[in-house]
Amino acid sequence: MTDLIDIILHLDQHLVEWMAIWGPWIYALMFLIIFCETGLVVTPFLPGDSLLFALGALTTVDDGLSLAILLSSLTLAAILGDASNYHIGKYLGPKVFDRNSRIFRPQYLEQTNAFYEKWGSFTIIAARFAPIVRTFAPFVAGIGSMSYKKFIGYNIIGAFAWVFTFILAGHFFGNLPFVKTNFHIVIFAVIFVSLLPMLAPWIKSRLSRASSTPTD
Repeated sequence: MTDLIDIILHLDQHLVEWMAIWGPWIYALMFLIIFCETGLVVTPFLPGDSLLFALGALTTVDDGLSLAILLSSLTLAAILGDASNYHIGKYLGPKVFDRNSRIFRPQYLEQTNAFYEKWGSFTIIAARFAPIVRTFAPFVAGIGSMSYKKFIGYNIIGAFAWVFTFILAGHFFGNLPFVKTNFHIVIFAVIFVSLLPMLAPWIKSRLSRASSTPTD
């Protein structure tokens, strides 16, 4: 777990190392990570937003990554990932969620259902920008009554919006002196902002509870 946190917070350094080791196969590795992060409910812990931002930043350095290849390949990975997740959900159903499971926790399903209550079918797009929910949203869509024809349209739009937003953000801002010097802080900020959609209801309920508590 410590190694995973170190990789996430120092993605720029680790990606440079992986580029040297993997060469052009780095694109295949990134494709696999994004596919698994969006397509497998057992891997919600993989980096998503922060990884895309870091990859975008590496398109501006000498001998860096190709912006066009990243945008096209990772958008495809995100589309295929959600499509795979939808069919897994349709096949397995809600029976996999168990309070004793470390991965299929009922609260993940509850968080995702809360997204659906607020956003409706648009959840497939909105959830792209929320870790964990991003992984479970297509799975729950497969469980529910959303037709695949309707799902695939939102899936494609969401994949383009998510991948292009974070890779282009990294491309245009990742090479700024402040960002390069404080990259781990920026990555932490990206993760925090990504978690806000999930934290907001909890914060709101806490504030509401505090305001309703009688004072002496």
